[in-house]
Amino acid sequence: MNHFVKFAILAAATCATPTFASEDIADQYPDSMLYAKPVEVIPGVFSAIGATAPSTYENAGHNNNLSFIVTDEGVVVVNSGGSYLLAKALHAEIKAATDQPVVLVFNENGQGHAMLGNSYWAKQGVKIIAHSDAAHEFEEYGARSLQGAQSRIKERADGTTVVLPTETFDDTYDVELGGLQISARNLGPAHSPGDIVVWLPQKSLVISGDVAFHERLLPIFEHTMTADWVETWNNEFEALNATYVIPGHGHPTNMDQVRRYTLDYLVYLRGKIGAHLDDGGDLAEAYYVDQSPYTRLDTFEELATKNAGRVYEQMEFE
Repeated sequence: MNHFVKFAILAAATCATPTFASEDIADQYPDSMLYAKPVEVIPGVFSAIGATAPSTYENAGHNNNLSFIVTDEGVVVVNSGGSYLLAKALHAEIKAATDQPVVLVFNENGQGHAMLGNSYWAKQGVKIIAHSDAAHEFEEYGARSLQGAQSRIKERADGTTVVLPTETFDDTYDVELGGLQISARNLGPAHSPGDIVVWLPQKSLVISGDVAFHERLLPIFEHTMTADWVETWNNEFEALNATYVIPGHGHPTNMDQVRRYTLDYLVYLRGKIGAHLDDGGDLAEAYYVDQSPYTRLDTFEELATKNAGRVYEQMEFE
């Protein structure tokens, strides 16, 4: 049993406080563009865990999780990576782990770190799949994402271009490879347009993308409707009842942990803002509602006040 599976089981059994990642941790894999070497979470499912920090030159833009599933009929990649060279580095690790070719890439959403690596995978002739809303988002904002990556990671963005997915879907994209059922699903509105999860029912494992967070504070964007995210979680994501969760950011874990740092955080912050509104509080004061239970999460300093302000603006008109 590998150490990530042990971590998940231990956390589920004890509900212990997790060991958080740190933005100050140096690159863990200096011989590669990847921030960390992929680990086998459960047999046949690997993930290269990104930095729980903003994209920087030092982490080469690898600040989300890049996963792959090995079957007897090929490899499925979840997230193309934030650049051409990052995708190439992931492919090198896949080749070291298996002789099977990559046959499919899923983009978990339309953000740059999920899609900019499409430029590499398209050159390999690999089919690239995304939700239609994510593809539209990348088509509209991909050039901006590329400019941002070039500014942050400089020559590490060499070769990267905006390449759209080769195929899109609206609800579910199912494939069976080597007897393994792989189901990409849009469960409903969550963190960003076109969010999908990749569900492996036979392994009770979900690669959740940005539907679920832990170890770092989740960001609430202008288009992130928190009430809808809570509804999607309660009605759809929870129903998966997954044993193992590979979140969009942070180490592989279990449902208890991602529930605690995703659903519970959304409900907590909405409760604080709701009480603030009931007391006649304004936007300026809303930025400083108490979020102290979450101060130990990475990116708290960057995101907490922004999150509070955006939730206030949403709930003011709910």
